Amino acid sequence: MIWRLSLPLLAALLLAACGSSPVSTGDVAVSGQKAPAGKTPTRKPNVVLKRGGGFYKDDGPGDEIPDGLDDIPDAEPKLEPLHKPATRPYVVLGKEYVPNTSLRPYKTRGTASWYGKKFHGQKTSIGEPYDMFAMTAAHPTLALPSYVRVTQLQSGKSVVVRVTDRGPFHAGRVIDLSYTAAYKLGLINGGSGEVEVEAIIPGDPTSLGYAQVKPPTPAEADDLSRLTSRMAVEERPVQTAIAAEVTGTAAAPKGIFLQLGAFANADNAENLKSHLSRELDWLAEPMRIQSGGGIHRLHLGPYASRSDADRVAERIRSTLGQRPTVVIR
Repeated sequence: MIWRLSLPLLAALLLAACGSSPVSTGDVAVSGQKAPAGKTPTRKPNVVLKRGGGFYKDDGPGDEIPDGLDDIPDAEPKLEPLHKPATRPYVVLGKEYVPNTSLRPYKTRGTASWYGKKFHGQKTSIGEPYDMFAMTAAHPTLALPSYVRVTQLQSGKSVVVRVTDRGPFHAGRVIDLSYTAAYKLGLINGGSGEVEVEAIIPGDPTSLGYAQVKPPTPAEADDLSRLTSRMAVEERPVQTAIAAEVTGTAAAPKGIFLQLGAFANADNAENLKSHLSRELDWLAEPMRIQSGGGIHRLHLGPYASRSDADRVAERIRSTLGQRPTVVIR
């Protein structure tokens, strides 16, 4: 009797077991981890990978991530002609940068961040579109293009990337990595991490592959001096700044502005404008490039008062770690 009463219960248990399948924990790759051997990485879940890139507000990988990020090979160092416009000195948020004009030994440690969908497809400093899924990076002063090995200090993982862009312009940041490079180093979820960056020099840097990059001419060598002098003039009292304004900018709008950058090359000014437009997407005032005296300045404004400009300048400083210069003309 007891056996007959147990048969329905046994049948129900068997049906329940057949109606569900065991869940495999090896079919989904978690950020910073490889899928089990023999399996192709599946599309990564956004809940894991939607953190922003370092200090880049609202940046991230996008809605879908391609399969097989772990299988993307490192960049292969090779001799390439350097991009001459990217070798000229420039100023961003009051800080002077003097790019290398040739490949040189370089090794440093610091914080790496990454940039993703907000910059994907945008022009880099060498004119190529940024591909967040390629093994690339941005650096403020290394020759472009060049190659570096980036090692995550905590895990010891290393990748080789091609440096194609300028940045980061955050205080304390030493390199900006592409999404894939950051993923392979396990830096996605944290947004940033401590790394060692070491230049890779493929062969003799004086070989014909770099013949297109010559020592700077006297005029080019004077670029930084002119930029520095210009910044000094713009930090003087209002009357001096107005009197010293470079001839040829008389048609520029008058008022109170923030100077975000100054370049000898117009393309670099456009490049910074594109980057900061995405990075500081809360700005209400327009950015304009004002050219005169051979210098291309990226200005933000105008503002109704000096206190309004100072307020925005302080917010930029809190975001990027560096404060733009107030210009009154």
